[in-house]
Parts: sequence; structure tokens; C-alpha cells
Amino acid sequence: MKEVWLIRHGETEWNAKRRFQGHLDVPLSPVGIGQAFRLAQRLAKSRQAFDGLHASDLRRARETAEPLAAVLGLTLNTSPLLREIDVGALAGLSREEAEARYPEFVQRALRDPWNTSRPGGESMADLAKRLKDFLEGLPPGRHLLVTHGGVIRAALKLALDLEGEAWRRFHIPNTSITRILFPSLEVLCVSDAGHLETWSDWLSDESLQ
Repeated sequence: MKEVWLIRHGETEWNAKRRFQGHLDVPLSPVGIGQAFRLAQRLAKSRQAFDGLHASDLRRARETAEPLAAVLGLTLNTSPLLREIDVGALAGLSREEAEARYPEFVQRALRDPWNTSRPGGESMADLAKRLKDFLEGLPPGRHLLVTHGGVIRAALKLALDLEGEAWRRFHIPNTSITRILFPSLEVLCVSDAGHLETWSDWLSDESLQ
């Protein structure tokens, strides 16, 4: 059995500015760094034993995972399979700019958001396939996976066999924890961000990945 703790990276300036990031290597903002340390403090006090720590190789995920490695005494392993969806030509754009420049993509995405590829990038179905490949390669045990909002939504769609656009309705705050058992596909919790609840500024937009 594999228990994966899927953690969204801390906030970046581009999250705050509502710009698509995708595979661009954007660092954490000061708020995001604080969120990462709050997360590390929580897990250090949790008394849970973890068998592995894995992160997307993008900087915002690595910077979130590094405090975890330090307090838990775990080796940090990175993988491109845990990257956010590749948004292609949308990288750096706001939603309004993307809609103006790529209206045909927007119309296709409205009809089929799961299978429609971003211009020059991936579809959510593509992302889900590489995530599944990564999960199948994990050994049994309890693993921390520091990744991205789109990846966590894909994991929930796979686990819950969600139809239609239900996967889009999950709110995935920065540094929140979602726990899933594989291969039984039991969801233990979704978007637990209790370590941030004392902050007035912990919410950030996750809709732009």
C-alpha cells in the first residue's frame, strides 16, 4: 500500500498576480517561504513517519520541499513527472490575455477541459498519465509529494473517478495537504491547510496553476 501526501507548493509572485506559470521556474514569494516553513513545523510535530520525500523539479516546489527535508531528515528526490501542466504559449499571461490571444483554444477548452491541450503544451489528460506513471513507480510506504495544483486535481480525478468538470471545483491552497491511498484509491483528506489558519493572508488563487 502507498499513502501519498500531495502538497501544493507555496505561493509565488505569479500566483498573487494571477499569471499562468506552467513549467516556468518561478521562485517562492516571501509569503510562500513563510508558508513552507509553517508546513515544515507542522509535519515535524506530527509524529508521522515518512518513507520518502519527492518534489517536482521546478523551483517553487523544491523550495517548498527543502525545509521538509531539513526537519524530517529525509533525502529530497525531484522528478519532472511531478511538474505542473505545461501551459505552453500561455506561460506568463493573465487569464484575460490568454483569452484574447487564443480564443480558439478557449472555446475548445470550454467543450472539453480535460483533453484539450494548451497551445504548444499539455492537456490535463497528459498530466494525469505522467502522474500515474510516477505513482506506479513508488515503493510501498508513506510518501510526501510536493507538487502543483493541477497535479493534485488530476490525482483526485483518478482516485474518485470523477466525471465531467468536477475535478476543477477543488480548492487547493498553497502548501495544503491532500492524502490518498494507492492502489485502493481511498481519499483520506483534501486541501488540509490548518497550519496556515492563523494567517490573514494565507489564501491565494490556485486557478492559474
